[in-house]
Amino acid sequence: MQINFSKKNVLITGGSRGIGKACAKLYASLNANVIFTYKSNKHAAQITLEELDKKGRHKSYQLDITKPREIERVFEDIILDYGRVDILINNAGIFVEHKITDVDYIQWQKCWNETIMTNLTGVSNLCYLVSRHMIQNEGGKIINVSSRGAFRGEPNHPAYGASKAGLNALSQSLAQFLAPFNITVGVVAPGFVETDMASEILKSEAGNQIKKQSPLNRVATADEVARAIVLFSMKGLEYMTGGIIDINGASYLRT
Repeated sequence: MQINFSKKNVLITGGSRGIGKACAKLYASLNANVIFTYKSNKHAAQITLEELDKKGRHKSYQLDITKPREIERVFEDIILDYGRVDILINNAGIFVEHKITDVDYIQWQKCWNETIMTNLTGVSNLCYLVSRHMIQNEGGKIINVSSRGAFRGEPNHPAYGASKAGLNALSQSLAQFLAPFNITVGVVAPGFVETDMASEILKSEAGNQIKKQSPLNRVATADEVARAIVLFSMKGLEYMTGGIIDINGASYLRT
């Protein structure tokens, strides 16, 4: 089976590092035009751009996904530059520790508000804009990056677990609503992944215990997650819409 995204415009949030960067590099190698956003690290975004396969037309945009008007402005700029978005990957997210015994009431609210705005509300706002655009263009594919934590809970990061559970529900609601418009929606739910966000804990003693959660005695690579995302966006697999792919090395099994 040949995989080719020639002439497809792929929009990836949080594309300068980690899973987003792995997606950007993989789609570029498959002939797509890669459009990715980054929050503030322009240097990292430039490095990612330089590493992309030059067969496509690639560009980065600065975006704080917690700001609705900024999402709208950046999306309008992307449409002006590219004309259309064929595939959306909502990858940008935050993972903030806030143990209920360690934070005060103000910090608790701050962590919840920032996490929900980034991991869920911001995603929903971009999904709204892109979905309406895809309806006009008679089709498209949306893939959202969730987490194992949506199912097993995140005792030290409860807002993160809740935001990802909400993202799963949002994705499946959109899958049902958008199917008649030839738009599919998929979810990938990784466990721990070797990314910048997880590097500190994975290098610690706790990291050894995390790796032992999987019978493979390791965590996922960003490339493994990227391949699952590409799978959801391939032509000919539209009946997978609404599905959630677990990528956790059998560290958490659900039925």
